[in-house]
Amino acid sequence: KKQDGSVAQPLYLCALDDTVWLSEEDAIAYCLDQHFSTFYQVEKIPTDPPKGKYTFVAQCGMTGTILGPPNYHDYQNQLVRLHARRFPDMPFETFKSRVKIVRDPEVVQQWLDEQSYKTEYICLNVSESQRLYSRDEVERHFREVHAPSIVRYVKQCQIPGPQSRNLPSASLQRAVRRAWEDQKRFPLKVVHVLSQQFAKRGLQFFKVNKTVTHVSVARPRYLDLEKTPVTEGVRKLVQFIEETPKCTRRKILDALAPSPEHESKSAQENQEAQQAQGEAGSGQADNESQQAAQTKEPTEAQKAVIGDLHWLIHEGHVIEFANGIIEAAKPPASKQHRSENIAASKAKEQAKSSSRNESAAGNRSQDTARDQAKESKKSGESEQTVQEDKRQPDKAPETADKADKKEATDNGSEQGGRSEPRSAEHSQGFAIDERLHDLDAEEDRNEGANGDQSAYAERESVTSSRGETGQSSP
Repeated sequence: KKQDGSVAQPLYLCALDDTVWLSEEDAIAYCLDQHFSTFYQVEKIPTDPPKGKYTFVAQCGMTGTILGPPNYHDYQNQLVRLHARRFPDMPFETFKSRVKIVRDPEVVQQWLDEQSYKTEYICLNVSESQRLYSRDEVERHFREVHAPSIVRYVKQCQIPGPQSRNLPSASLQRAVRRAWEDQKRFPLKVVHVLSQQFAKRGLQFFKVNKTVTHVSVARPRYLDLEKTPVTEGVRKLVQFIEETPKCTRRKILDALAPSPEHESKSAQENQEAQQAQGEAGSGQADNESQQAAQTKEPTEAQKAVIGDLHWLIHEGHVIEFANGIIEAAKPPASKQHRSENIAASKAKEQAKSSSRNESAAGNRSQDTARDQAKESKKSGESEQTVQEDKRQPDKAPETADKADKKEATDNGSEQGGRSEPRSAEHSQGFAIDERLHDLDAEEDRNEGANGDQSAYAERESVTSSRGETGQSSP
């Protein structure tokens, strides 16, 4: 069903043979094709053949149906009717392109013979007899009279296995094949259905070692021999099963209720006698010994052991597997054991979380160290830049003087390309500053005190002359 509760895909059942269909139209077409004689009787009445001379006829290239000459008055009706009945999913133009023209005289004569009879349909299984004169009338009558009681809508339908692989509906057959392959690969739905059916019949499901699912008359239930009062035979039987690996019924009977000694001796004597006989009599002796072994009744001790084993199996204290192995039900896990398992699982989770936290902390410390290294590198680069600036102190005044000169030039250009004439005192102070700057540079080259004395005297004279003028550089 869809999310709104409506049916995703309706199913229709044909009551005549219990076939399932996805649409009512497909079901009706199937009934008319396979069960036509149940509802209608075909009667052919002789009539006059078509007049005229016909040298060719149209024939369907896919079905071989003769449609008649293209210029015949009923040709288009035959063409449309055949397309609707046999190829409804094919485009009409494509179907029309498959029609071929046949000029064979035998085929033309066959069509003339078919047209020499008039087909009528007599209705069956109705209260009043009725005649129909075309296939369209037959289909219309079937829909109105028979279809409501034969084709009905169903919500679900159960189909046997062999029948599901031979469905007449191609779409349903593909869906069933796809579901069949899916269940062969992972039979989850089959297991659910089987579990429900087994539960209705009193069978129980259980898993052994949390792996393989088994079916038995009872779930495994541990029998505590110390707390539960049981007979001595049941106690011995349970203890023997617990102590014996891969225990079977034969081992139990041989250990707890062996056969009498004279029977075993007689069996040995019979075997020796059989070996002594010839090939002709050996087959008869084998058959007689097998029949004797089958008809041999168990002893009273063996009956008691078998009865105790039957009771233990139906109570779930003992499990008998399909391969003949018999095991005793295991005791349930104690509360202490469960708490230990829970504590162990919690410890594993804590160890995993701590390891994840440690790895995250290590990543964070690596990121911090990387950031510190980057900051120290940046600080070292900044200190190196400051030291280089200290080593070159004379470049700043020169740059400032150049900047002043540029500013003055820019101011002059902004005033229309004309600069105001400086005063004599102002130009004299500016010349003195330039001369002082040149002398400083010369002293640096001559390394201070060991420099040229004339340059020093000239500096002193320039300084004294500047003091007299009382002007400073702009």
